[in-house]
Amino acid sequence: MVDWELETMYALRVVIAAFLGGMIGWEREWHGREAGIRTYASVALGSCVFALISSHIPDAEPSRLAANIVTGVGFLGAGIILRDRGRTVGLTTAATIWATAAVGTAVGFGMYLLAILTAFIVFGVLAAHHLPGWNAFSRNSEETNTAITGANATATPDSHKTEIDS
Repeated sequence: MVDWELETMYALRVVIAAFLGGMIGWEREWHGREAGIRTYASVALGSCVFALISSHIPDAEPSRLAANIVTGVGFLGAGIILRDRGRTVGLTTAATIWATAAVGTAVGFGMYLLAILTAFIVFGVLAAHHLPGWNAFSRNSEETNTAITGANATATPDSHKTEIDS
């Protein structure tokens, strides 16, 4: 027999996870990055559903499922990180997709405050990059650029960027 109250609670968790993931994705999409609302909402939603499924498997160990989510999303992130002309690209996208999976997993396990706080912190970290004065905190000297890329390049206003999607 279907427990509609429980199913409704699970459906609400899935919606919350998708919303929080979509919020993070909105920031990425707003700034013209490849991975956006759909990608981030899907990662959070999928992680949430896997967490919910693990709670329905008799004698299942939920920590094993969480570990597999971390591993699976890690492979997704590894496919995003590339080297392009001496620069590493995709690090921010890979890291935030991984963090978004954690948000979805937290929602799936009913850790709403943790999920919401994490989503807002990830969003804040991404948004802070676009604040005036951010360059004062970034690596933009010729020495640092040479150390990062291994090339003798002159620092430019964008040379502090180590990835296309920062």
